Amino acid sequence: MAMPLDPTRPNGSGLTSLNERSREIFRQIVDSYLTSGEAVGSRHVARLLPMPLSPASVRNVMQDLEELGLIYAPHTSAGRLPTELGLRFFVDAMLEIGDVSPGEREHIEAQVKAAAQEQSLEAVLGDAMSMLSGLTRGAGVVVTTKDNARLKHIEFVRIEPERALAVLVSEDGSVENRILHIPAWLPPSALIEAGNFLNARIRGRTLLDVRIEIEASHRAAEKELGELTTRLIDAGLASWAESSGDPQLIVRGQANLLQDLTAIEDLERIRLLFADLETKKDVIDLLNRAEGGEGVRIFIGSENKLFSLSGSSMIAAPFHDEQQRLVGVLGVIGPTRLNYARIVPMVDYTSKVVSRMLQNR
Repeated sequence: MAMPLDPTRPNGSGLTSLNERSREIFRQIVDSYLTSGEAVGSRHVARLLPMPLSPASVRNVMQDLEELGLIYAPHTSAGRLPTELGLRFFVDAMLEIGDVSPGEREHIEAQVKAAAQEQSLEAVLGDAMSMLSGLTRGAGVVVTTKDNARLKHIEFVRIEPERALAVLVSEDGSVENRILHIPAWLPPSALIEAGNFLNARIRGRTLLDVRIEIEASHRAAEKELGELTTRLIDAGLASWAESSGDPQLIVRGQANLLQDLTAIEDLERIRLLFADLETKKDVIDLLNRAEGGEGVRIFIGSENKLFSLSGSSMIAAPFHDEQQRLVGVLGVIGPTRLNYARIVPMVDYTSKVVSRMLQNR
């Protein structure tokens, strides 16, 4: 079925008024671009149409589509390509979404399940992105935060008069080390007491859960541990939560973006996209925008500043834990001529499989 047109998009009302002939010609131009990446002329479009129409009539319609901003001519006397607005209109109003084949479903589920039995969440997500990259021929990306991890043990070790090493072990086997700044006069016993206090409460829970509880029972903690130890807990958890909540970015399959290049310009586009992927903050900001709703989000070209130069697209979907809390977002980055009909359901299905994996861990 076609995806619904977003009424907030520019010129949305004008675009939806296209007649059947104009829509069919526009569809053929977009399909040709998504297949080959090359501009298509009126004569070729006329041969593809299900209704008899002369190349001259097709050219008239193409002129109308160009005036609407849906297509453009990359060179004088050349064929036409869809604009970013045209691609957005096609995706929102005309795209016929396919389905994941039974074989692909089985492959996705088997890969995620096998990885989840032996690896940390980060490693599982990395494997899932490698798998998704291989299936879609794009770059698989995922962003998640560490504060959703279920904790097992925490320990503080003084390494300098004013610095301590916090060692945090998660139930999935991952270990993180963080440097904390502490007062020089803090006695060694305070570090031990803080570790004991946290270990009595932290197992099987997230860092955020424990911090909320400790903040809510701050007065009770003061009575149990004393002022010095409580200060350490407050400082340690605040510092850890701030750092562990930083988004973690995983990218797999960048090499796929180098394949199937159709022009010299593509090489420059790919170079720019690699630079985009190195700008991790922008990738994370873009993925975070996909958290705003359920299901798949599609970002095309300059709709986000990250892809304003490289002319690339991202298809992304969120995944959740057993409490339906957002854990992260995964997706695929590639050229604007991605096979949206195939990749959209694949990203959606992968996000659901990862969510089920998290809920059953």
